[in-house]
Amino acid sequence: MTTTTETTRSGARAWLGLSVLAVATLLLAVDNTVLMLALPHLAADLDPSATELLWITDVYGFMLAGLMIAMGAAGDRIGRRRLLLIGAAVFAAASVMAAYATSTAMLIAARVLLGVAGAAMGPSALALVAGLFDDARRRALAIGVFTACFMGGAAAGPVIGGLLLEHFWWGSVFLMAVPLMILVVAGGLMVLPETAARGSGRIDLLSVAMSLAAILPLVYGLKELADDPGRPVAYAAIAAGLVCGAAFVRRQRRLAEPLVDLRLFGSRTFSAALLILALALVVQGGVYLFVSQHLQLVEGLSPLAAGLWMALPALGLAAGSLAAPVLGGVFRPGPLLGAGLVVSAAGFAVVVAGDGLGALVAGVTIAFLGMAPVGALGIDLIVGSAPRERAGSASALAECGGELGVALGIALLGSVGTAVYGATVRSPQAGDSLAEALGTAATLPPGPAAALVEQAQAAFGQSLLTVAVVSAVLSLALAVVSMTLLRRLPPIGG
Repeated sequence: MTTTTETTRSGARAWLGLSVLAVATLLLAVDNTVLMLALPHLAADLDPSATELLWITDVYGFMLAGLMIAMGAAGDRIGRRRLLLIGAAVFAAASVMAAYATSTAMLIAARVLLGVAGAAMGPSALALVAGLFDDARRRALAIGVFTACFMGGAAAGPVIGGLLLEHFWWGSVFLMAVPLMILVVAGGLMVLPETAARGSGRIDLLSVAMSLAAILPLVYGLKELADDPGRPVAYAAIAAGLVCGAAFVRRQRRLAEPLVDLRLFGSRTFSAALLILALALVVQGGVYLFVSQHLQLVEGLSPLAAGLWMALPALGLAAGSLAAPVLGGVFRPGPLLGAGLVVSAAGFAVVVAGDGLGALVAGVTIAFLGMAPVGALGIDLIVGSAPRERAGSASALAECGGELGVALGIALLGSVGTAVYGATVRSPQAGDSLAEALGTAATLPPGPAAALVEQAQAAFGQSLLTVAVVSAVLSLALAVVSMTLLRRLPPIGG
């Protein structure tokens, strides 16, 4: 018979475990954005070419997205705690390597290792969070905390980077992770349980290669599409990724031990929640792109000041992620997600109808607050609807779907905005983007320069409003999908 004291100790251990995992996901999110402000400093020191600079910024995200599925399956086989702790140790070592890089090649290699380590940690951490709590309501709250930490970390990255660069050299943005990752390893050894489910299962290396061949070209192509919708290499990369993805799916159907168990998609809850999560992040990715550009190129804010303003919508996401599990214990997930997405659409309406920086940030904050339950409850539904032995794979699909959703949002909504900008701007000197127009204006006499800047900023304003309208429509469409496909699910724990 389990005593009250034993139950209390078990509960305390679970929450301590969550705190360790929260630190891990916070650092992964911070590392994805902290480099933004350090780029000019490391560029002056290491003198990378334009291509090398792109690799420095993008390779972490590429490896993170490309390896998540493989790492999720690996955690299901060899143990999620083991893989998490290995990832944390490698992350700390790679952070030291990045901080003291003496060449561009060394820094790129360190960023590759950071991406591999992050991919090992992400799905394992989420699967461990789900496994720490048997009670559905506590599990949902834990995933809400986990999601809030990730959102908060992404927002905190530029702010932390700015503060460190005020006092230290560029390598300090990497060294910050070292003591905290050591804490993750030590804390994980003490309080996290091992959850290896199928240690005898063999990882199919060809499937790993095929998953990389599918995901990496897709992410690359979407990024290139966002930079230039007319670039043929973007469409070629996307096509190659889709072909490899189809081959990957065919192989998984034939394997006795697939890297991704396609039977997971037989669950209506799993498939619907994954779809809604990915499409919601399409909206978030695209909106974040345009708002961050507006703050710097129209409002004239520094990257640090822009990061502080963007922290408000991120705080809305974090607050909504914490509130969602509580509300989910009272209301059915379908109507709750639908109501939140209607609030999100209302926030985008504030952006369209409002005027000035305050209205823009307030509207986006409301929109992200309403969308937050999709992340917290959506991930809980995805992981909770999968068998325990497949929790790592389910977590990897959730995180990979999120990565692809953000990349797709930047590409699609970025293309919409570019098209509106091109159709609105009147001067041929304005180019294809506001950044290009500002660069041209810097070479002109004061009068023509001011006129060009005014035209380009007005055209960009129309792009931003159009993206807000499209985001409102997508939010309402997702609200209908949520209330239709998830309408029969009971409240959490019900």
